[in-house]
Amino acid sequence: MSTSLHETATSRLRGAQQRYTRGRQTLVDILAGAGRPLSIPDILAIDASVPQSSVYRNLTTLELAGVVRKVQGADEFSRFELAEDLTEHHHHLVCTSCGTVDDYTAPSHVEHTMAQAIDEIAGETGFRADFHRLDLIGVCARCR
Repeated sequence: MSTSLHETATSRLRGAQQRYTRGRQTLVDILAGAGRPLSIPDILAIDASVPQSSVYRNLTTLELAGVVRKVQGADEFSRFELAEDLTEHHHHLVCTSCGTVDDYTAPSHVEHTMAQAIDEIAGETGFRADFHRLDLIGVCARCR
């Protein structure tokens, strides 16, 4: 994985008074290579050598340090991915049938339209938006 990704993770964890352990590095590598948010069962299927209890604890620590973010699916499983500022801006397609959450990068004209809508809402309400996310909820192509 990218050296700068690991350097950033190390820095963020130090800021949270935590260490960047081998187990946390493994989780960052798994998430970086996944291309979509992963549930804990997904992570364990990729690397069964990682103890499940360790995955829970380490994901919580990585999330608190701003390395990982939690994405809620349509089922009972939370999913995890690298924090967006470590990857690229994207949105999610959430399947209500199988529970899969896939990343989707919207075309620039769609992002521009959303930015205009956010500015309009902010102007009307006085709300300052720090960022946005769009989750499309429905049925994926595999389940259809």
